[in-house]
Amino acid sequence: MPPPPCALCTTNRAAIVRPKDHSKLCKSCFITVFETEIHHTITSNNLFHRGERIAIGASGGKDSTVLASVLKTLNERYDYGVELTLLSIDEGIKGYRDDSLETVKRNATQYSMPLTILGYAELYGWTMDQVVSQVGKKGNCTYCGVFRRQALDRGAARLGIQHVVTGHNADDVAETVLMNLLRADLPRLSRTTSIITSTPSTSDTTNIQRSKPLKYAYEKEIVLYAHHKGLDYFSTECIYSPEAFRGSARALIKNLERVRPSAILDIVRSGEDMAALCGPAPAHAADDGGGGCGRTESSDIGGAVAPGLEVEITSATVQKRGKKGGVAYVAPRQGKGQVMGKCEVCGYLSSQRVCKACVLLEGLRKGRARRGVEIEGGEGG
Repeated sequence: MPPPPCALCTTNRAAIVRPKDHSKLCKSCFITVFETEIHHTITSNNLFHRGERIAIGASGGKDSTVLASVLKTLNERYDYGVELTLLSIDEGIKGYRDDSLETVKRNATQYSMPLTILGYAELYGWTMDQVVSQVGKKGNCTYCGVFRRQALDRGAARLGIQHVVTGHNADDVAETVLMNLLRADLPRLSRTTSIITSTPSTSDTTNIQRSKPLKYAYEKEIVLYAHHKGLDYFSTECIYSPEAFRGSARALIKNLERVRPSAILDIVRSGEDMAALCGPAPAHAADDGGGGCGRTESSDIGGAVAPGLEVEITSATVQKRGKKGGVAYVAPRQGKGQVMGKCEVCGYLSSQRVCKACVLLEGLRKGRARRGVEIEGGEGG
């Protein structure tokens, strides 16, 4: 006998209110609701424009695989008129990335999308295996996040593409909000909560825009969608990620979600509200690595500042302590306005004379990488 109609089928509702109870939805209704909500996110935020070429940051994991699948479906169903291509970054991690790239290659065939693979070895002369062999497993996510962000920009620029979409979901954004709160780094919230960010043009990039179509989708929804659609994805976690600070934030959020099912989106919304209080994110806000692993938030970004400037909070920024009416207080930290320019070494966008990627590479070459990570504040510093 066929399964009984789900609650959505019975009531003939066009949508359901979060938090969703998947047990009340049949397979068909869940797929419809999920795709409709992603379409609403795309259209309400004007993410795409007809005739635009879009690179999907593809890692072979569930997030980027679902993103590629749903964008192909929605592009055809609603006639977005965009051209989709897959862009993968090979960090050089044997037993992990080499296997996941095989999944991406199959996805390229399954979705009839062109695929471009760009490696750290080609761009930087170092693979992540080589980096970890020198710096160890603690702090290596800093390197990967910085390198991956640049690699996606450079890959898009090579393809003549000005828009990269990444598979960041609501869980990822909530984790990042919590990480920044735990670091007392509110200025970064403007970038980390924004659904659209961009990198201004430099000598080898051309105003690369980033967006997160899955920003309001729960991770569990993405897994369920992949299951119902029978998608081919790589599910193994990065072998170097267990030491990452993000894992601690993820565990805390999962515990909160057990007590309060809406905790994830509540944190996302709170982050958006706090970002609004800090001021609008600069139009040139650099985005994170995105897509699969590489979700370290390592860009230096500020709040409301003059055009062409950004606020950077570093370990050199000192909080002033004093007393008011006999009560001890800590004065707010003042960010330092900096003019965005080009790295003197590689020509990439940088608020410093030398960009962070080149600083890290120089540390590797001189065998002082561990010290460099500590100065920068560890993962995502």
